[in-house]
Amino acid sequence: MIDVVKQPFIAVQSWLFEQALQPLLFALELMPFAENVYDGLGVAMLGVLEIAVLCLLLKPLEAWRPVERWNEKRAVRADVIYTWLNRLGVLPLLIFFLLVVPVDEIDAWLRMHDIVRPNIEDLIPGLERNSLGAFVVMLLILDFVEYWLHRGQHRFNWWWALHSLHHSQRQMTFWTDDRNHVVDDLITSAAVALVALAIGVPSNQYVTIIIAGRMVESLSHVNARVSFGWLGERLLVSPRFHRAHHAIGVGHEGQYRGCNFATLFPVWDVLFRSANFTSAWEPTGIRDQLEGRDYGLGFWRQQWLGLLRMKNALSGRPASP
Repeated sequence: MIDVVKQPFIAVQSWLFEQALQPLLFALELMPFAENVYDGLGVAMLGVLEIAVLCLLLKPLEAWRPVERWNEKRAVRADVIYTWLNRLGVLPLLIFFLLVVPVDEIDAWLRMHDIVRPNIEDLIPGLERNSLGAFVVMLLILDFVEYWLHRGQHRFNWWWALHSLHHSQRQMTFWTDDRNHVVDDLITSAAVALVALAIGVPSNQYVTIIIAGRMVESLSHVNARVSFGWLGERLLVSPRFHRAHHAIGVGHEGQYRGCNFATLFPVWDVLFRSANFTSAWEPTGIRDQLEGRDYGLGFWRQQWLGLLRMKNALSGRPASP
């Protein structure tokens, strides 16, 4: 079944590269980068497929059981831009592949000095013979890392100054998942990629983990009344569970400065007492927006205001400009 999909995908990728990109690289004398460009084209094509699947599955879901209906949807347009930029540019994957070379050089230096860096398969007996088990363990480790990164985004004022852009969407839809400040994305993507390389996640598995994670995250932001039930809510982050994280006040205030930080598995919120299994469907946004705080409507203004908030937070002034 995988080959049935993979072979046509590779055929289209090769055709596009040979017809459009390879001649351009040759004309610009950039042929040494041909392999990187070919891989990048494949990642961009996966991004297009992701967006197509999301529109096919989630747009009807939002139309069927919406939490909210809006006459004016201009606020969602910027989120669409974020999604296309993220899924085509694929920042997490780009950073991972950029870090592969220096990490490999460090690994080679360690081996020259008779130091073998163990990966996760070496640390857990039998895991090297169980590819599915290894994948699940790597997925759990990276999700655990993302949980604590997310806690940090809410805990540190300078980081919240950036991350608050994500929470400022009061018309949350499945497009909202990628609504992040570029600097915030760089920090989290680099941290996750470094951990993945440190524990020995192969590049093909990392791509799978990132894509699977993003699909679940898009679903968790959907504007639809979807719950996974008592047990399901504790196994996988649902739209209802994650909406509480975006709820005004609930999602960014309190003892932990928020709740429901998990990206994929709510078990981390349960273990570290940040879970909120309320059945309510609260409005999304940040409390100071009710007082007129401006987080920007368009992409460039949102990015600029985020930098100003971070600058003010680092200087000890209020985080918002």
